[in-house]
Amino acid sequence: MPVPIFKVDAFASKPFSGNPAGVCILSSRKDKKWMQNIAREMNVSETAFLLKRDDRSYDMRWFTPATEVKLCGHATLASSHILWETGSIEREEEARFHTASGLLIARRIRDNWIELDFPSKPERKASKIPTNLLKALRLNHVKYVGTDGSDYLVEVESEKIVRNLRPNFPLLRSVPCRGVIVTSASPSKPYDFVSRFFAPKVGIDEDPVTGSAHCYLGPYWKKKLGKSEFLAYQASARGGAMRVRVGDDGRRVYLGGKAVTILHGSLSESL
Repeated sequence: MPVPIFKVDAFASKPFSGNPAGVCILSSRKDKKWMQNIAREMNVSETAFLLKRDDRSYDMRWFTPATEVKLCGHATLASSHILWETGSIEREEEARFHTASGLLIARRIRDNWIELDFPSKPERKASKIPTNLLKALRLNHVKYVGTDGSDYLVEVESEKIVRNLRPNFPLLRSVPCRGVIVTSASPSKPYDFVSRFFAPKVGIDEDPVTGSAHCYLGPYWKKKLGKSEFLAYQASARGGAMRVRVGDDGRRVYLGGKAVTILHGSLSESL
């Protein structure tokens, strides 16, 4: 039976912007090697694989071209967009996904935006900065370095520094972490802060727009700016904007964005 597959630009209001994701809707379970091969063939930062449960929710896994990951925002946004667009779930219905990071929920909100309900990822000040981290980022001075044990969050002095970063990716690959978020406050209205995300260790030198990174950035900028709702911009070459809202108890982060379908097709039955 042919397996439907889609390519979607997530956190984008027009084609060829935001972050492209693959979305593959399965009718039966596939092994990890098969999904990794498909993700490598799609060659976008993440491909999501969905399998429907009896209760109309979905099991979901995400793969980069190199490895499986535990949380991916933009591919979740893309997946919920496809489920609504194809009529797999009703437009007023929540999209519910069972993942390695727990139950994730997507909802349609005003003006065709989609809001993701994700776990908050508070970081703490790094007790020691890895030897090659700042060298790989080509930075001599930073305001702050935090970590959750998986990623590093680096605050720099200005938006200009964020936008002009040209990391040494082979050296950054040697830093013991999944990825590195670089951020600053933004004087450019309407945005509150800007960021970029680098993850060469998992096969993504720079991710265009990263939902999961904002699970750290939301709580971080809440502490810094004293508010809980933001408009954020990820300043990659493609670029993308999202709304970020930190829940009252700080345990959840709500990420809002749009998505555009670029192509759809089906995988060969012989695969």
